[in-house]
Amino acid sequence: MSCGSWDSLVESVQQKMSGNKITDLPSAVSVEKISEIKSSKTPRITTGSEEVDTVLGGGIVPGSLILLAGDPGIGKSTLVLQLAGDVSKNCRVLYISGEESANQVRLRSERIKGLNENFEFLASTDLDQVLAQTFTGDYDLIIVDSIQTMASKSVASSAGTVSQITNGANALMQAAKSTHTAMIIIGHVTKEGNLAGPKLLEHLVDTVLHLEGEKFGGVKFLRSVKNRFGSTNEVGVLEMTDSGLKPLANPSGLLLEERSPSPGSVVFATMEGTRPLLVEVQALVSPSVFGYPKRAAVGVDINRLGLLAAVMTKRGGINLSTSDIYVNIVGGLKISEPAIDLAIILSLASASKNIILDSSMVVFGEVGLSGEIRSVNSADRRLKEARKLGFTKAIVPPLVMGKDLLKPRSISEALKIITKK
Repeated sequence: MSCGSWDSLVESVQQKMSGNKITDLPSAVSVEKISEIKSSKTPRITTGSEEVDTVLGGGIVPGSLILLAGDPGIGKSTLVLQLAGDVSKNCRVLYISGEESANQVRLRSERIKGLNENFEFLASTDLDQVLAQTFTGDYDLIIVDSIQTMASKSVASSAGTVSQITNGANALMQAAKSTHTAMIIIGHVTKEGNLAGPKLLEHLVDTVLHLEGEKFGGVKFLRSVKNRFGSTNEVGVLEMTDSGLKPLANPSGLLLEERSPSPGSVVFATMEGTRPLLVEVQALVSPSVFGYPKRAAVGVDINRLGLLAAVMTKRGGINLSTSDIYVNIVGGLKISEPAIDLAIILSLASASKNIILDSSMVVFGEVGLSGEIRSVNSADRRLKEARKLGFTKAIVPPLVMGKDLLKPRSISEALKIITKK
């Protein structure tokens, strides 16, 4: 062989050409005008949980494919088992588990009171068997726990590989659309918190839900990061109890229940979707014993923390370049909105100066590189939630309308407010 290597031949299909046109093409299909297509408004399936229905945009759409992801032990299987029990009161439900036995699922169903006549169970990791049951079973909702455990004999690889996940998701998507059966599939996540498997998995499904929160904490947050049938701005707040996940009536009160005013503690008004929440931002500042000061953050972006520390040193007159900095969001929340900037800066200043902020004060506002405080969205909702919980003072951006508000234009002015006696 001239190439000098084995197994280097690659099969290629030669297409017959006629001039510049391909002759071996399928026949053209008929197309429809979008204005002449009749739309059918099928009633959504109610999950039995108002929080979950809100996140989904009003319930489960028949024929849709929903992907639920979250950390191990966060409560994914408990949530879908609870939904299966509630939906099976009026619809036919099939729960397919590739991770648990029938006896294990039965025990959890009894604990969360999810046993009904229309609730059926199948323990299998054979994707072909799952598809056969989907086409012959006439179900309203099918739950697959999880997509990483399913494998098809037509794919020569083990379960959890990219090819198996891609093939399985595509097959389940086609089965859901053709049978008009709603499907919920559970997906694993990596140690970085990203969905395990190819990105194509998220593109194929109609809705992507993430269940977040502390693994051993009581408060869980259900977020929609993709939804073809509703908004992605809604967030469901749930509490883990002995009988499953229950809607939380007053999440702000629960998150602040054990708060003890101390240096470095600031109450921040955040927006989780369209819902305002009050959370505690804690900071700890201590002299560094090493040459390179440490920066650590839980619940906020570590790069954002470094940026704000630099702004404080340059614009606020508080030098943190030789100090270790630690910031924590109580309750396991992950906050990415820039409105938390001012709360982080004031918590760092409070910890650095050993000052206890007024316990009746709430804070929010974005901070620029010049030290200016910028406006944020939904300021009125944030203040309304704060007043409802008894907070009477607020440090807010200067353009926020309202009475009895402290409106510094820069972080230097905000630092003067909290440091004055």
